[in-house]
Amino acid sequence: MKKILLAALSIMMMLLFTACGPQGKSEDNPAPEQKPEQTAEKTENPTPENPPAQGAHKILVAYFSRTGDNYEVGNIEKGNTSIMAEMVAEKTGGTLFEIKPVKEYPAAYKECTDVAKQEQAENARPEIANKIENLNEYDVIFLGYPIWWSDFPMIIYTFLEQNDFNGKTIIPFCTSAGEYMTGKEINIPQIAKGAAIAQGLGMKGKECQENPNYVREQVNFWINGLGY
Repeated sequence: MKKILLAALSIMMMLLFTACGPQGKSEDNPAPEQKPEQTAEKTENPTPENPPAQGAHKILVAYFSRTGDNYEVGNIEKGNTSIMAEMVAEKTGGTLFEIKPVKEYPAAYKECTDVAKQEQAENARPEIANKIENLNEYDVIFLGYPIWWSDFPMIIYTFLEQNDFNGKTIIPFCTSAGEYMTGKEINIPQIAKGAAIAQGLGMKGKECQENPNYVREQVNFWINGLGY
C-alpha cells in the first residue's frame, strides 16, 4: 500500500513540475527590412533624466517630416510627424518650426529609404535650409521626427549639433511603424551639449493619418504628465 501511495505521489509531483515549466519556446518574428517610419523592434520610451519644471515656459516645437509615398498610408500631402507636431503646438501654445532640408528627399518611398540608409552609413549631416534666429528665447524644445532605420533621420543630428541648447530641455516625439521610440533619445544630451531630456512619446505614423483623434488624446495625456 505504501509503495502505491509513494508511486502516486511521485507521479503527482512530476505533473506539477511540468505544469510550472515552459510550455514551448516562442521565437520572435524576424525583424523586417527597416525603412522610414519603421523600426525593427519595440523599445520602451526612455525615463526622463531631467523632468522639466512646471510653470511658464517659452516653448518651441521643432520637427522634421516628409510627404510623398509613405509606409502603410500611401501618398500623403502632410507628413505624419507634421500632424503630431501641430497637436503638440496646439496643446502647449508652442511655436512651430519645420526643419527643412536643402536637398529634398525623394517622394518615391523606396528611393527615399535608399537615400536615408546611405546617409546613415556615411554618418552624413544633411544641410538645413532654414534657421531659428531666436532660439535663445526658448527654454523648452519639443523635437519631432520620423524613425528611419531605427534612428533619427541624419538631418536631426545636424539640427542638434549646429544649435546651442545649453540649459534647455529637449522633449522628443516621433512617428514610426509602432507606438514606441528606439531608445536613441537618451543620447540627445550627448549630441546637444548642455541640454536636458524629458520623457518622449512615440506614435504610429499610420494613426496620425487615419485616427488623429486617438493620437491627439495620447499627445494631450503625455503633455499633461510632463506638466505643461
